[in-house]
Amino acid sequence: MVDGLQAAGFTVHLAHTTAIRQYDGLKHSGDETDARYLARLLRLGILPTGTILPPEARSVRDLARKRMQLVRSRTSHMLAIENLTARHHGMRISSTQVLRLTAEAIDQMGLPADVALAMQANLAVVTTLCAQIELLEKRLADKVRPRSEYALLTSVPGIGQILATVILLEIGSIERFASVGNFASYARCVDSCHTSNGKKKGEGNIRNGNRYLCWAFVEAANFAQRYCAEAKCFYERKKARTNPIVARKALAHKLARACFHILKENKPFDVTRCFT
Repeated sequence: MVDGLQAAGFTVHLAHTTAIRQYDGLKHSGDETDARYLARLLRLGILPTGTILPPEARSVRDLARKRMQLVRSRTSHMLAIENLTARHHGMRISSTQVLRLTAEAIDQMGLPADVALAMQANLAVVTTLCAQIELLEKRLADKVRPRSEYALLTSVPGIGQILATVILLEIGSIERFASVGNFASYARCVDSCHTSNGKKKGEGNIRNGNRYLCWAFVEAANFAQRYCAEAKCFYERKKARTNPIVARKALAHKLARACFHILKENKPFDVTRCFT
């Protein structure tokens, strides 16, 4: 619908619904009343709006989201195979071993016929999903790897090919963020709370922002603390004062800020600048 309206010459605004406070004085409620209220906010210049990415960028981004959906589905079937093995053999096999399983190997496990059939069904789904995920990853690589921003993001510790693809496609253009704080908030790396007289009175809209970016930077933090000495030292210092969850989110915040400056300045990652 958005593409059709834009192609017809209309100026389209994407209203940010969670940032719009409903007017309490309305005596009637309905689509027409809501449309008039939004039009009034637009005329006053106070209508909160979101960014509408170009159609091609949206289609590639949706392809990356579809890959994530298939990966989650594959994980659930792999866990089902691991649980069945643990239940009937008393030992759990690894995800690598699951991917190497064959129908013949399952038949040789000595499982009850119904259990073996269930496991073979899970394995068939896993095999199909692996093929589809590989197909999507190849298409995403063809679309994203030629971009200079992709190479810059992969210079960040903890960010590999998949995470760089997700981050790049979810950001769109870094120019739409006025400051590093706005970007970190959009990536859900900033704490949300309501305070009064120095006391916490509740939390704000913690779901405001991009959940895919939030996932990507938390995953990047998990990998960075394993393979980057400076990131691990930062994580350990934070964990000593708080807890592992808060420390991991603080590291994710660091990496999000680093990515913002990398894309803004078109410069590769500088570990000294990030962790000093």
